[in-house]
Amino acid sequence: MTSNRPIQSSSSQYQVTDSQAEAEVKTLVEEIQPESDIDLDFLYTRDIEFRQETLYFIVVDRFHDGDPENNQGPNPELYDPDRQDWGKYWGGDLQGVIDKLDYLKNLGVTAVWLTPLFEQVEALFVEQAAIHGYWTKDFKRINPRFIHKNDQPSLNKSQEAKDTVFDQLIAELHKRNMKLVLDIVCNHSNPDFSGKKGELYDDGVKIADFNDDQDDWYHHYGEVTNWEDEWQVQNCELSGLATFNENNTEYRKYIKSAIKQWLDRGVDALRVDTVKHMPVWFWQEFNADIQTYKPDVFIFGEWIYSNPSNDLSVEFANHSGMSTLDFGLCMAIRQALGLGDEGGFHLVQEIFDQDYRYNGATELITFIDNHDMHRFQTLNSDPEILRLAIALLMTSRGIPCLYYGTEQYLHNDTNGDDNPYGNNDPYNRPMMEQWDTNTSLYRDIRLLSGLRRLNPAVSMGSQWQKHLTPDIYCYVRRYRDSLLFVAMNRGEAVTLEAVDTELPDGEHTDVLSRQKYEVIDGQLQNLELDSKQVIIISHVGERVKGQTIVRVQLNAVDTQPGETIVVTGDCPELGNWDISKAYPLEYINSNTWFGEIPFDESAGKLIAYKYAMWRQDESPLRENLVCRRWVIASEGTVKWRDQWVSGRES
Repeated sequence: MTSNRPIQSSSSQYQVTDSQAEAEVKTLVEEIQPESDIDLDFLYTRDIEFRQETLYFIVVDRFHDGDPENNQGPNPELYDPDRQDWGKYWGGDLQGVIDKLDYLKNLGVTAVWLTPLFEQVEALFVEQAAIHGYWTKDFKRINPRFIHKNDQPSLNKSQEAKDTVFDQLIAELHKRNMKLVLDIVCNHSNPDFSGKKGELYDDGVKIADFNDDQDDWYHHYGEVTNWEDEWQVQNCELSGLATFNENNTEYRKYIKSAIKQWLDRGVDALRVDTVKHMPVWFWQEFNADIQTYKPDVFIFGEWIYSNPSNDLSVEFANHSGMSTLDFGLCMAIRQALGLGDEGGFHLVQEIFDQDYRYNGATELITFIDNHDMHRFQTLNSDPEILRLAIALLMTSRGIPCLYYGTEQYLHNDTNGDDNPYGNNDPYNRPMMEQWDTNTSLYRDIRLLSGLRRLNPAVSMGSQWQKHLTPDIYCYVRRYRDSLLFVAMNRGEAVTLEAVDTELPDGEHTDVLSRQKYEVIDGQLQNLELDSKQVIIISHVGERVKGQTIVRVQLNAVDTQPGETIVVTGDCPELGNWDISKAYPLEYINSNTWFGEIPFDESAGKLIAYKYAMWRQDESPLRENLVCRRWVIASEGTVKWRDQWVSGRES
């Protein structure tokens, strides 16, 4: 890691005028400008910044019953009004989510992830109804159990009016500056229900049938028998579910057109189920089409039990066009805190030490439990340990996601065991019954969610371990002049002689306890940490301001101490090819440099740029390419995601 200060030099070797690049840019502008129907801002504005979000994952049927009139659904036998049969519907719906939006807003939630809302098969399979939403019958219709009984379930037929409860939910979320994350599944439809399997509909019209598959909509290779065989994982069935044949162009057209209809209704982001069960080329095509259709959509996928040491899951995260759920960190936190593993916080740091393997480690979705594993408190019922886990989740790199009810200590230990990899379904999906806004955890989450939006070091910065033992974990988040210091103790009370915080000298206040701490020479001296205590100190520097902010991320560049990556280009903001005035980026990890570049004078214009490396006492190293080109949006936030091209000496 080096200082990001510009290297000042009057030597001509630091000057460059790329006349060829300028000529090509002018030609490109002339080619684009006559096309009056092209919205350059639309084309060149990338996905919304999601790293500042706090996600909240809801199993819709188990959250809140806001409309009892829809409980019976198309098949009343699948509804249990007594809420004793864990395999049946219990009445949660979209009106119930609407009713609790102020509760979620006050908690600090900024994005609500809902289990799939598609129309499901109305029957039992192994004593289980499709309350989870992953046995889809029609991707273009909404589950009638989640909307008003008089609502039109067809997205197409209700598109113009947009007057369903679903549309009301979107409107109420956006009114509160909250986002909706829709859970989708592209890998499969539904299992065998009394001889019916994979009967798929396009807005009410049957288009495919696994048992009469004349048009090859499905794979017919049986169930997976060898989970180490990549071909089987991608082509065979998962738990008897009818598995789509992604080679079928009609299937691909259908699934993409269906998801686009949901985006048309206002969905902000997508969570994609079972991504490891389809080849990466499918996801590349899917994401390209979806993100062309709606460039500001954020997408993340579930590669179950992904891990930075798993080459296939890392390759997917880097090349699929979407982020992923961070199972590696989840399992490390569960082992270190949930199970009290003797490795403790070393297990967590081992995951962070491998962040360089990801191109977008800061955009991984982090969590401590979900609908497919034991709730955290089934592993460890101590609320203070849960509090440590949440503090770690909310202050570490990545985008934190809370499983519904965690803030109310919601868990059910029926059939629970101590295996962190165990599937506690369906007992990890109890009904949400308490809405106390005064729990300690509710308060912590509200404060830490606000901190994520206030301090850019938390959402976008690098992470540096400062003190590590199995029981003690101290680390710093750093971005530009903003810092966050965190210290936590899972064991007995201890006093640390001195801990480097990087904070400016003076008095600082713990975000959670409001206790004061004195920093001297950047250190906390004789820091007393009580058992299960966490200390969080925030220092916010000046934020980058500009008409348009370009958030630049560069991967695959090998830097050494004393070297800094910069962006140079043909505009004032990038030094007009004067590399001594180029814009420096921030070191995130050995694979990633990141920065926010403000554009004012060049906002709305086409520019050329390339990356270079400042090196102490040596000539700069420039990328070996003519240039990159981008139309800077006239306002808002833009993302560049680039890979370093092998450099050439100046």
